[in-house]
Amino acid sequence: MSAVTHTVREALRGRRPAAAVWWEACAVGRAVRAARRGPGRERDLVVQSLKAAGAALIAWTVAGVWLGDPMALMAPWVALVLVQATVYSSVRQAGQQFAAICAGALLASAAQAITDDNTGALVLSLPVLMLVANWPRFGGQGIYAATTAVFVLASGTAVSAAAVGHRVGQAALGAVIGVAVNALVLPPIHLRDVRENLAALAREAGDLLHSVAADLRETQWDAQSAAGWSSDAARLERRLGALYSARSWSRESLRLTSGPLRRLHRGPTVVPPEDEDRRWSRVTGNLGALTRTLAVAADEHRTPAPPEGPVLDLYARLLRLIGDACHVEAGRWVGERTEAEPATATEETMEELHLRLQEGLREHAGQGAARTAVLGTLLLQAENLWAEIVPEAHESTEQ
Repeated sequence: MSAVTHTVREALRGRRPAAAVWWEACAVGRAVRAARRGPGRERDLVVQSLKAAGAALIAWTVAGVWLGDPMALMAPWVALVLVQATVYSSVRQAGQQFAAICAGALLASAAQAITDDNTGALVLSLPVLMLVANWPRFGGQGIYAATTAVFVLASGTAVSAAAVGHRVGQAALGAVIGVAVNALVLPPIHLRDVRENLAALAREAGDLLHSVAADLRETQWDAQSAAGWSSDAARLERRLGALYSARSWSRESLRLTSGPLRRLHRGPTVVPPEDEDRRWSRVTGNLGALTRTLAVAADEHRTPAPPEGPVLDLYARLLRLIGDACHVEAGRWVGERTEAEPATATEETMEELHLRLQEGLREHAGQGAARTAVLGTLLLQAENLWAEIVPEAHESTEQ
């Protein structure tokens, strides 16, 4: 498969539209495979999509078939859009949307009564409703005030108090069905997202440390290599932002979700503590500082000089061990078994490397202040990473 992908990549080189379509198709294929493989973000998206479609069909059946409404449009439309990512957001947006629909129906009716013409009513009401749509109290639902006015006036039926009440009643029916389906049928609980983002953050941090270690051991790293590390560190910052967003969604998904229905959820029932977010925020910051130090050392126009010789190889080995610990942490968050050296052996190796690096720092002190400053800074950043990622090992070496 990798050979095929490489061949396609070479064939599409320089053809941006075709390449964009190809990579988008690959992304869709990965999402489909992930949804089939097991629980995860992709499968949750499939469930929510099917729930939204089901809510719309139920609303259509009730309004159009059972109640015999020939214009049963409002109920399925409202039900469709109210199957949101959390039950709380469904309830909140249901209230905002219902208020916007009422405002649109009432203003459209008033405008039609004044002008006695649908076109004139649209001219009179739409500018006002579009201004109302930007009122913060409506959130993202304000646009429904204007679209409701268009539906009411374009339906061809006479605008009256009974017709307005009928449309508002349909909206209320759709809102009740949409919220009920979202709350009662596999309610969305986003505890897994926090774990997945923590695991991804730990895995990508380990990948970055392995990349830096490999380049340092080859002793051929330069400004271009440092730029690649900086790019990876920036990607870690974005992943950290995704973790914060997932944490916010996890809190919201637990609101208005009943205990029995929550226990039916097949995902994890306990969200990781928020201390983990702060710990990996510090790890991300330390990695960013480490890559910036290496970038400065690699710049030929800057005074600091990079360390050389055996001490650089020792430092690379230490970074690789810390990267291994990151990968173990990533596997732990998603319940995967990661093959790694026994913890005791790893701690002893880290301690030995740390002591030898301290000796190397003393040796570099006689080779110039600039080189010593760089090695000392890099060693301090590695110690900070070690303390955050392998706290038990760090504490044992201090005793």
